[in-house]
Amino acid sequence: MSVRHERSRSVDRRVRVQGRPVDAYPALPPEAGRGSVRRVTVVGEEVLSRPCREVTEFGTPELSALIDDMFLTMYVADGAGLAANQVGVDLRLFVYDCPDDYGIRHVGHIINPVLDLLDPAGRRLVDDFEGCLSVPGAAMAVPRTDRAVARGFDKDGNPLVIEGLGYFARCLQHETDHLVGHTYLDRLSERDRKDALQQMEDRREDVFAQRAIKAARLGQ
Repeated sequence: MSVRHERSRSVDRRVRVQGRPVDAYPALPPEAGRGSVRRVTVVGEEVLSRPCREVTEFGTPELSALIDDMFLTMYVADGAGLAANQVGVDLRLFVYDCPDDYGIRHVGHIINPVLDLLDPAGRRLVDDFEGCLSVPGAAMAVPRTDRAVARGFDKDGNPLVIEGLGYFARCLQHETDHLVGHTYLDRLSERDRKDALQQMEDRREDVFAQRAIKAARLGQ
């Protein structure tokens, strides 16, 4: 998912890492400092259109390395979230570094996530613009609920409950969609989908060039 910055309010604005507030946190997540950039898949590739497999082995070096690579890839692509199938790996996992509507930064990863079905009385549907690293250069208005709760596990198999409001709720929904084989294009009308694909066609090379420049700055 593409990054966006939101307004702030007088609330506890400490960064949330894996759902918990911390007093200090670097601009570049530690995982990104350990990772390598991977190629981001593009809409139309088969791995993006089928459900991902459940993660069954936790605490492995391979899983940790994948998460590290995903963080750096997301950072290089100027993203707010990235699912494993967006780097060609069909596992139920995504990473995020995303602000909510109060300016609070949320950073982490979640494995085998399931979105809670929230009481309709406690949420509202919001149409807002949304981008995707696998639909480079395009952005369209997509209806999403303004609150979402994702339940899953961290890389060591510990249970996680991550709550998102506003734009971060949108991120949780967007990335969970990826893991069932959907992109935000699947939520658009046929006309809007064609519009998004034309945007991508017109802008993708510029987007790829910017990613290459950022990767080169990091020595990737």
